[in-house]
Amino acid sequence: MTEAKDLFELELPLPDETLQARAARLVGFEQRYERLRRDLRLLASPDEVRDWSQRFYGRELPIVSAVGDRYPLVIFGGDVGTGKTVTAEAACDRLARETGKDAVLFKLSTRVRGTGKVGQMSTLINQAFETVMREAGKTRTTYLIIDEADSLTATRDDAHSHHEDRVAVNTVIQRVDDLRRLGGRVLVFLCTNRASALDAAVTRRAARTEVFNRPDAAEREALFRMDLEGLDIPDEVVEQLVDLTGPRKNPPRPGFTFSDLRSRLLPEALAHAFPARVLSPDDLLRAAEELIPSPEVGAR
Repeated sequence: MTEAKDLFELELPLPDETLQARAARLVGFEQRYERLRRDLRLLASPDEVRDWSQRFYGRELPIVSAVGDRYPLVIFGGDVGTGKTVTAEAACDRLARETGKDAVLFKLSTRVRGTGKVGQMSTLINQAFETVMREAGKTRTTYLIIDEADSLTATRDDAHSHHEDRVAVNTVIQRVDDLRRLGGRVLVFLCTNRASALDAAVTRRAARTEVFNRPDAAEREALFRMDLEGLDIPDEVVEQLVDLTGPRKNPPRPGFTFSDLRSRLLPEALAHAFPARVLSPDDLLRAAEELIPSPEVGAR
């Protein structure tokens, strides 16, 4: 039996202060979570849905059973750097806070792909799901995030698909099917930058699919104003930065991702000034003009 530390990149009790702080800096999180919140609560708290039915209708309505029969699976799809995984983590933390239930967050490790031995990948996937289900027990809620989900659930129709990969997809589907009997105590998030590559049986089971686009002008402005606070950058420079980091038609080029802005543009600008002088508007504009945004992978 493989140890849990080899199956998961992260095992974290919720709620967690670090995830809460990260959500506060995640541009657009509140608006997105408000869209997702009701659906996630239906998936994670079917007992509350039954209580609602009893309170307002005096019995458990057929719609409650229909809603409760959905698979506890959510897909987040979008380009690299658009905030899928961090949003999933923050959403799990927020759900734990709202429901008040004892909860644990697991993030599956890419090591579950194994080393190529026959049957190894499906064995490791099974062990991971067994661990998550065991942790859920009878009262606890567990959340499982599978990043780069296309590496485990790519379509089985591809003629070049390896036998082991097909077996892995079958295993994930079977384990997701098994989760329905746990009454919302396990909720799975699949995050992928190649949603179109996922197997149809996986996407068909998703109770909710959320598309993550690159930040629009308002979101880019919000990020710059948040991260440049205290530097006295003029409004017109912020507006220029927003324009420079947006999509272009001639020549065609996508806009910057959140990761491009925070992990590349801002450090590049700071590097021009550090350690000899203050950061200037020209440092920011130079970085925005010189950097090339991450290429589109194709989320749909």
